[in-house]
Amino acid sequence: MRQHTIKKTVSVNGVGLHTGENVTMTFKPAPVNHGFKFQRVDLATAPIISAEVGKVVSTNRGTTIKNGEAQVSTIEHALSALTGLSIDNVLIEIDGPETPILDGSAIGFVEELEKAGLEEQDADREFFEILAPIHYKDEETGAELMALPSDHYEVTTMIDFDSPVLGHQYASLDNLDNYKAEIASCRTFVFLHELELLLSQDLIKGGDLDNAIVIVDRVMSQEELDALAKKLDKPSIKVEKEGILNTIALHFRNEPARHKLLDVIGDMALIGKPIKGKIVATKPGHTANVEFAKLLRKQYQEQRRLKGKPKYDPQLEPVYDIVQISKRLPHRYPFLLIDKITEISDHHVVGVKNVTFNEDFFQGHFPGNPVMPGVLQIEAMAQTGGLLALSTVPDPENWDTYFLKIDSAKFKNKVVPGDTILFKLELLHPIRRGIFQMQGTAYVENKIVSEAILTAQITKRD
Repeated sequence: MRQHTIKKTVSVNGVGLHTGENVTMTFKPAPVNHGFKFQRVDLATAPIISAEVGKVVSTNRGTTIKNGEAQVSTIEHALSALTGLSIDNVLIEIDGPETPILDGSAIGFVEELEKAGLEEQDADREFFEILAPIHYKDEETGAELMALPSDHYEVTTMIDFDSPVLGHQYASLDNLDNYKAEIASCRTFVFLHELELLLSQDLIKGGDLDNAIVIVDRVMSQEELDALAKKLDKPSIKVEKEGILNTIALHFRNEPARHKLLDVIGDMALIGKPIKGKIVATKPGHTANVEFAKLLRKQYQEQRRLKGKPKYDPQLEPVYDIVQISKRLPHRYPFLLIDKITEISDHHVVGVKNVTFNEDFFQGHFPGNPVMPGVLQIEAMAQTGGLLALSTVPDPENWDTYFLKIDSAKFKNKVVPGDTILFKLELLHPIRRGIFQMQGTAYVENKIVSEAILTAQITKRD
């Protein structure tokens, strides 16, 4: 599938739910791989804030992102609309600190974006594909989210506020094609007794009885209602029984659960890539959503790095076998740590190490619990990279390689007897004056076990 942006610029105007400030949001076409970014055009430097989970600074009744001193709040509905329409790249100019709440749903954003139209771009869409179950639970709130493998994006939400009015609710979206019809118009909701607290926290300044579903789960005294109406700058409120406060009709019997699904889609957009998988959320909220998005983002980054994992077929003839390696490297038992080279080019090399229990270092390193020392993994990386550097000279047997520096070394998983390690070394810069810098990554099966940036030099033997 190809990436998409919008064909033309469109704007949405309204008040922010919490700030009460009037604001205009303008959606503009953006190039491939741009993603979703907000630009505070009301500030002197017009700073840009990427809609990424690492930029989230608050999840109090909405999701807020920040870059430096610039921030944008309540971004989840706009991001949900963009995801629901399968849009990948948009610049969102905004002249205030919070997106407009509109009617409390995403339908206003959807309708304006549909007016702009979608434009296919000359680049493939890169998905975050859920390959195995990923689970998160907030023990304090009971919120629980899970990602499961699926061949397309689908979301299920279940809510339970221990309220006789709401009861247990369930909502599901099987395909984004149904987003507008089934999810986009579902409005945010709040319990009547929460309004007093929110107002005391200097929130919902732009709140109105027509941009949220207000649920009455207990009958309040008329004195309490009058005080609340005054704070909302509304006529007197009367409540005679539990239920929905205002006169609006629900779009769906389970509209609150569907709105929570809308929010989940918006918060998951902060991963930065479209999802190919199923999200199941129980009692979701912005805090749990964002923590789960962080977990998914980390998994995506790891998955992306694994895409660089070299393919290894032990049946194929190697580029260098152990005899050819020993002619190029001066190392000998027990310090010759590479068994064969399977790939080599002008800019990368792949080496293989078969780890057995008979390795000399297992005699003293964690006896009874054999683990390959991380420093020897780095040494094996260096030997693999050295073979690439030596391939640039006509007489490699007359040259040696020496470490100059090791940066960003990380050890992520244990290496034990029976493992086959693939070492991939990639040049970061052209070799100059015999000095080369390489990114080294070590793989065992579908795991990165170690990585480092290595700087070394080849010198001619005296």
